[in-house]
Amino acid sequence: MSRKLHTKLIAAAAVLGLSSAMSVRVAAAVDAPADLPQGLIKIVVGFAPGGAADLTARAFAEQLSKEGVKEVIVDNRPGASTRIANSYVQRAAPDGLTLLLATSPSFTIYPYTYKNLGYDGEKDFRPIALLVDIPTAIVTGADQPYSNMKEYVAWAKANQKQATIGLAAQGSSGQLGSIALGKDIGVDFAPVVYKGASPMLVDVVSSRVSMGWDAAASMMPLYQGGKIKFLGLSGSDRLASLPNVPTVKEQGFPQFEAATSFYAIFAPAGLPDKTAAALEKVFLKAAQDPGLVKRLQENGLVVKPMDHAQLAQRVRKEKAFWEPVVKQSGIQFE
Repeated sequence: MSRKLHTKLIAAAAVLGLSSAMSVRVAAAVDAPADLPQGLIKIVVGFAPGGAADLTARAFAEQLSKEGVKEVIVDNRPGASTRIANSYVQRAAPDGLTLLLATSPSFTIYPYTYKNLGYDGEKDFRPIALLVDIPTAIVTGADQPYSNMKEYVAWAKANQKQATIGLAAQGSSGQLGSIALGKDIGVDFAPVVYKGASPMLVDVVSSRVSMGWDAAASMMPLYQGGKIKFLGLSGSDRLASLPNVPTVKEQGFPQFEAATSFYAIFAPAGLPDKTAAALEKVFLKAAQDPGLVKRLQENGLVVKPMDHAQLAQRVRKEKAFWEPVVKQSGIQFE
């Protein structure tokens, strides 16, 4: 791939966020509520700039400034399938100034896929609020000979050595779905793990991997630019922003139905109750803003706020779902 094309692809993937910097500073225009932490708040993201997590964090950082939070930065700490960011927040002081924008596998799947995770989701973190659901998608380069899941499966059976799947994080629901699909159709998909969606999409566009899997929001700019094709979406229903893209389930492949994830805010354990309640309140209020909802919806995300108790309940429910799936798959990492 030429350097010029590579630069264009990175720029297209990064249009979702301000990827030219590792953080963005947002100053508040109004006074902060009394119980909010006083000082610079960091929203730590475990992915590189330019993907769906980055977009979500920056959208909420901007909206928080309108809700009274004096100063917020988005701090991108990619790598190790978000475990670098997770461990950083785990070790932070429980003062409300360091928050984690977590993706659900960190708390619902990784406890079963990693032998040495390095943190306990229930003991080391305090749930604050769930922000958005993340419909995920299977995509491929625009030049590939297949345009839907049935065509891809037929191609993969005939070209098994080239059947690779790009993943923005190891041990994700997409990887589990690809293992289940592979067992059903007799194809051993080779996973290729990246530090986020942006570098993965470079290889999807250039056809270095036969398909990629991540949040639909991370793919939208390249899809709209004609660089990639959506083969299918997770979940049971089509997205309002992508009405012509069928779900994988309706194409006859139910393995990815449960692969919709979420982004939520967590704080280090030990955060005082009043501070936690103030943060929860301001995040939930931000999630009600029509402009924020529209911005995220147009990029393939579904704003679906939940309070800390509902978030904790959803984590427990999804852990119960994924535990037997992981055990059946046999997948485990150090």
